[in-house]
Amino acid sequence: MTNPLPGRASGVLLHPSSLPGPLGAGDFGDAAFRFVDWLADAGLGLWQILPLAPAGNGDSPYMSPSAFAIDPVFIDLQALRDQGLLAPDALDHERLPAAFGQAQRQAAFAANREFRMARLREAALRWFELREPGGYESFCVAEAHWLDDYARFMTIAQAYPGRPWQDWPAGLRDRDPAALATIDGGCDEDIGFWKFCQWIASRQWSALHAHARHRGVRVIGDAPIFVAGHSADVWAHRRLFALEADGSFARVAGVPPDYFSATGQRWGNPVYDWEANRAEGYRWWIARLRRQAALADIVRLDHFRGFAAGWEIPAQAPDATTGQWRPGPGATFFEAVRKALGGLPLVAEDLGTITPDVVALREQFGLPGMRVLQFAFAEGPGQPYLPHNLTHDSVVYTGTHDNDTSRGWFGQAAPHEQRMAQIYLKTDGREIHWDLIHAASQSVARYAIWPLQDVLGAGSDERMNRPGSAEGNWGWRFGFDRIEPWHTRRLREISAVHGRNGATLPDG
Repeated sequence: MTNPLPGRASGVLLHPSSLPGPLGAGDFGDAAFRFVDWLADAGLGLWQILPLAPAGNGDSPYMSPSAFAIDPVFIDLQALRDQGLLAPDALDHERLPAAFGQAQRQAAFAANREFRMARLREAALRWFELREPGGYESFCVAEAHWLDDYARFMTIAQAYPGRPWQDWPAGLRDRDPAALATIDGGCDEDIGFWKFCQWIASRQWSALHAHARHRGVRVIGDAPIFVAGHSADVWAHRRLFALEADGSFARVAGVPPDYFSATGQRWGNPVYDWEANRAEGYRWWIARLRRQAALADIVRLDHFRGFAAGWEIPAQAPDATTGQWRPGPGATFFEAVRKALGGLPLVAEDLGTITPDVVALREQFGLPGMRVLQFAFAEGPGQPYLPHNLTHDSVVYTGTHDNDTSRGWFGQAAPHEQRMAQIYLKTDGREIHWDLIHAASQSVARYAIWPLQDVLGAGSDERMNRPGSAEGNWGWRFGFDRIEPWHTRRLREISAVHGRNGATLPDG
């Protein structure tokens, strides 16, 4: 578990869905390449993303039907049209705006997904008619350990819309070999479609990732610790999760009451049977992390504290207040990962209720932790997130996808917190977002990351996610017309004077 970047680096947090484009949400097309070029021009060497996995309930990438797949909506349809897999007029439709207000986001994303999936069906049919060489078969063989079950799961889910896998016919629910054989033989077009989407998405992402590396930009991916209950992962690997005999959840995941919520967060994901995972040598987890390492240069390991102990809530409880801590796999997990994958570069998301055993586990395996400046100004000079208390083995953020924007945070902070930030940062608060960017970059932390919203000085109406709120999240987008030359110059100057990314001062 080693660090893939020498020295210090800084970058921007932006999910591909937030990129601009004419089809309702971002994808792996021209806008993504343009964004990478802008990062490089701004002297930034890191692009942090959220999980690339298909979005689930509420458009959340953290509630995906697969921990291995890439969301098909990220596929660049214009590239498929240029390859002759779509008709020249296939993408002619009412163009959606480059950015949405809060009320528009959910409806716009639903329309975007429906439109894109219909075009992908057309492209898949055309490709299978032509069956041109291109590596599809070899991809399917290499990824069969997850791809086969994912394609089956999505095919069956479409046949029983709105029904969790526990409510499927018994043969399909329990993965009876004869029932699966019927799906494989009778739904080959649908199964082929889902595999085609993953092949195309993986090819397009690989090209974008290669371009980023060429421009000196490294990608920080995201591996959520938990998976959605209605997913190919749980359906195909029931033994690895704490389930009842009928497949229902015995306990679900979440976190106790904290900064974000007085009643905690009841995420609803099934929790792991860690003993069963250990008995298999964490084989499923190792395959999952190997896949994530192929998609990114560094992997943010979400909810790291869950590997020491997790907050598990009775499945019928309405909120997270009645949960209890249960031990996680601890060092045995990371020893197995290190043995199998070697120097896999991980970042530990160690926010929230952190106990000494969590710190010891992170330090034992040399993983950098996360520090968020928005949390730094409420408790006085001993607060560990203040820049003067940071350590080299950390990644500092102005805020994350779960935080308000920095302008929004400051405007709603308690008076004593605002005053502390003003004195500490020597600011009147009018450019608090740039004050925090500068403080993060200047710190000793190895990596410094800020959401694009903070570069743009966005307010609360442009935050990405509100933990505990099921609607109106994950839909933020920007337009390149909002990025001005002075943004690029200022970021490059900050990176240069703080010795990050090997950036040099702009001329003049």
